[in-house]
Amino acid sequence: MATRRVVEKTYSNLESMTLNMGPQHPSTHGVLRVILELDGENVLKTTPVVGYLHRAKEKHAEFKTYHQFIPYTDRLDYISPMSNNVAYVSTVEKALEIEITPRCRYLRTLLCELARISSHLLAIGTGGLELGAMTIFMWTFTQREKLYDIFEYISGARFTVSYMRVGGVARADYPEWHRRVREFLDGIIEVIEEVETMLNENEIFLQRTVDVGYISGEDAINYGLTGPNLRGSGVDWDLRRDNPYLAYEELDWEVALETKGDCYARYLVRMKEMREAWRICNQALDLLEKHSNEPMNIDNPKVVFPPKENVKRSMEDLIHHFLLASEGIKVPPTEVYNAIEAPKGELGFYLKSTGGPKAYRLGIRSPSFCNLQALDQMCKGALLADVVAIIASLDPVLGEVDR
Repeated sequence: MATRRVVEKTYSNLESMTLNMGPQHPSTHGVLRVILELDGENVLKTTPVVGYLHRAKEKHAEFKTYHQFIPYTDRLDYISPMSNNVAYVSTVEKALEIEITPRCRYLRTLLCELARISSHLLAIGTGGLELGAMTIFMWTFTQREKLYDIFEYISGARFTVSYMRVGGVARADYPEWHRRVREFLDGIIEVIEEVETMLNENEIFLQRTVDVGYISGEDAINYGLTGPNLRGSGVDWDLRRDNPYLAYEELDWEVALETKGDCYARYLVRMKEMREAWRICNQALDLLEKHSNEPMNIDNPKVVFPPKENVKRSMEDLIHHFLLASEGIKVPPTEVYNAIEAPKGELGFYLKSTGGPKAYRLGIRSPSFCNLQALDQMCKGALLADVVAIIASLDPVLGEVDR
């Protein structure tokens, strides 16, 4: 007993230890620095430090025309560039008060949901890897390669696609691409089931995720969480249903929801969302094929570039092409905010125009930046090893944190 009292007295006099995790750490999902204040292995305080990747995208928007800024949106959440493209061009379209064609609406819906599957596959694969499940990482990344092929077939690029255009898309879909998407959708459910079989009742995975990183629904709202991180705490909010855009209102699907608010609940939400995304993709693909004879882009030569073959034959189309390439689109003076339900949560763009071909101001509401706010709340009382699991369950991408 005497020895125990001496040990307790000795350790009670020790000060807490500060430990830097990152910014170059494989489990911080990018160049994120986390300052941890520890009492032994218990986490007392967690402070995320961001800014190592800052590329001033919002400022660049003031110097680029509306079309020239599209590639910059690829670099936000570079795991799902299709969603970023849609969120940005939809904002410009809202400012211009134009409505896209039904065929374009179905194609954008399909691509956004494929991006959601791609993003969640990465979140679950890397999250599993960080907890020791390397097989899951291999399975999910094999499927992501197939998705990258699909994005490349339609956009010409695998990673930074820059596929969307104000008023439409860069190039139309085609039957062979439809066949490849169907082939992918036919196989992905089997992989999701395999991942669930491997993880859902895995004792090690459950010990590392159940009751770890808890946040209540009320706290999740107060911290501004969105996406799977919010729905994992039982808050039934999804912009696709609650503020409908694209074709989501026309399709049959459900919002994925879990109530426990821990790392395991956030994992379950992402698994459910992949199943729902599969349902949406199949319906959107059916509608896309049904409208395959309709125009893809809107008929407005002051917004959409004319077809290349017409530019070579028509003086009027040549002039429109020249004006769009050199001067860009003129957006009337206005202020708009537009948001979509991106894979990681609410991705919104606030645009202020003074009537010129460039934005006067462009603000970006990125989900990863807001979701990181809750890291300290989730880590309080956790062990040092739990921090890795909690960051993985938040699924941040630093490209959109450091805008």
